[in-house]
Amino acid sequence: MIAAVLVLAGTGLAMIYSASGAAAGGSPRLFVTQLNALALGLLVLLACLLIDYRTLAETSHLLYLLLLLVLLYVLVFGAARGGARRWIPLGVVNLQPSEFAKIVIALVLARLFEEPLRGTPSTQELATAGGLVLVPMALIARQPDLGTAVTLSVVAFAMAYLAGMRLRLRLIGIMVLVALVAAPVVWRYGLRDYQRSRIVTFLDPERDPRGAGYQQIQARITVGSGGALGKGYTNGTQGQLRFLPVATTDFIFSALAEELGFVGVAAVLGLYLFVIFRAIQTARVARDRLGALLVGGVLSGFAFQVVYNVTMSAGMAPVKGLTLPLMSYGGSALIATMAGFGLIINVRMRRFTN
Repeated sequence: MIAAVLVLAGTGLAMIYSASGAAAGGSPRLFVTQLNALALGLLVLLACLLIDYRTLAETSHLLYLLLLLVLLYVLVFGAARGGARRWIPLGVVNLQPSEFAKIVIALVLARLFEEPLRGTPSTQELATAGGLVLVPMALIARQPDLGTAVTLSVVAFAMAYLAGMRLRLRLIGIMVLVALVAAPVVWRYGLRDYQRSRIVTFLDPERDPRGAGYQQIQARITVGSGGALGKGYTNGTQGQLRFLPVATTDFIFSALAEELGFVGVAAVLGLYLFVIFRAIQTARVARDRLGALLVGGVLSGFAFQVVYNVTMSAGMAPVKGLTLPLMSYGGSALIATMAGFGLIINVRMRRFTN
């Protein structure tokens, strides 16, 4: 797993070097920043291995309170860029606390759901879990960072299901009905103009090909132009000539598809699948319920982002600020992902301890 994670992170570094224009003589700032983040991420992974995951879970309530304080700080004093206030300036780097919320929520819910050893979680436990997740979700959505907020809901739902929550048809029907009733209200008051525009242009990108639909159209063109073997590393026209927006972050997978083609895409997706299945195996051999739930929580957020980003890059999902884990540019995201895999390996290496 460590080898596969490092290969994916290394591939991401190579694609950032290419898509940022550094290979063509441009500034290597993004590449150097990501390289430093990877080095720091490896140290964080090691730190997560040294501390028993059960000890971390026992202090999860303190980590949760610290997370809320930091998220509140971001809303008041955080740095604003592109209409969003998500970062804390720390000199040479900008910390994005919302990326670490997925790890903290996985620890908190694993601790909460480990108690009922048999049967399903009680209504009170599910309500408590919902409250614990909704508070940071609301703070993160306020930044706004809707993609991370949605990922938190996926983590919470997956962990509740793994803990034994039954998905009865009646419950599913009620959830669908509530969603249908709430949809007009959310559309009118819960989404910003650019978020509504993304949904509309996903259904019909040609409606605004030079505006809101531009990203989606260019992403499709970029992926399709790679063919079977790609145009060659650093030789992609869409990415190198800046036709593809945010090629180093949201659409790093599109840039990879153009330069390395179907073969490169298949290799990268194969590595992601290997990591996911290896993590599932870790959850199955975990020595206790806490470890299995923790792995499930970390993995659900990771897998959701991988699936969504890949489908978004292929034009099969609305454009949303969900980056591709381990590969997209973003120091906080990379460090948080490495911390998550540190916890997964932590569970595996302690499966025989008392």
